[in-house]
Amino acid sequence: MTEISIAPVKDYLLDLQDRICAILEVEDGEGKFIEDNWERSGGGGGRTRVLGDGGVFEQAGVNFSHVHGNNLPASATAQRPELSGRSFQATGVSLVIHPKNPYVPTSHANVRFFIAEKEGAEPVWWFGGGFDLTPYYPFREDVVHWHQVARDACSPFGLQYYPRFKQWADEYFYLKHRDETRGVGGLFFDDLNEESFDHSFGLMKSVGDHYIEAYQPIVNQRKGIKYGERERDFQLYRRGRYVEFNLVYDRGTLFGLQTGGRTESILMSLPPLVKWRYQWSPEPGSPEEKLYTEFLGARDWLS
Repeated sequence: MTEISIAPVKDYLLDLQDRICAILEVEDGEGKFIEDNWERSGGGGGRTRVLGDGGVFEQAGVNFSHVHGNNLPASATAQRPELSGRSFQATGVSLVIHPKNPYVPTSHANVRFFIAEKEGAEPVWWFGGGFDLTPYYPFREDVVHWHQVARDACSPFGLQYYPRFKQWADEYFYLKHRDETRGVGGLFFDDLNEESFDHSFGLMKSVGDHYIEAYQPIVNQRKGIKYGERERDFQLYRRGRYVEFNLVYDRGTLFGLQTGGRTESILMSLPPLVKWRYQWSPEPGSPEEKLYTEFLGARDWLS
């Protein structure tokens, strides 16, 4: 019988949360993360950290969770009937960064591990994760850098992973009801159980470690650009797409709510301010239109 320990995964994730928060605090220059330790009534808990109204970040949330239980909800086992009747553990780090400056993109990252066990049976386990970028006034060099780092994260484990996970991100971070991508993509993977536990764990760790390498230089380069009410207004409008995706499609949000997770920590990904408009479109030839015509939609950024 194969034995899989969640302990090294949990240790890595707690350290990853520490490292990312430390770098973001330095980059912000003013704000500090507040920490909220919480417990889940069904088993487990987490450590939520939030930086609000900082010098650079309007809201930055970096959440660690480790939840467990004896039974998964029917909604979780409908597509995976082999999970029925098993105890489960799920642990991960999930973060969303909403900057103040519209020239600094919003970013998201998530790395996670799931295992379901039953006496007398082999455990069912997998890793998931990725990171994606949501700019408002994008720079091509930033998007290329983002995807170069994403490729670097995957390459040591096999050249097939970056194109596979990149395509998965393009398809996953897509708002069907809008017929548009949420941003410029990055990486997304789920149900990763390939070659060995160490191989899959190593790939997940590499993705987690490379997120801040991808994002921090962009923040540092763009946070000083001057902006006005026009740019801020467009940023708040585009944030509406972020809210729509997270509440309609995001797997982590749905899983957390279905399994009785802590609502405040699950919904920390939502921006503090947002706008919607009825049947709005950018002016032809405007900087706002450039986002739609030159950046949104799946494309090969590294060709």
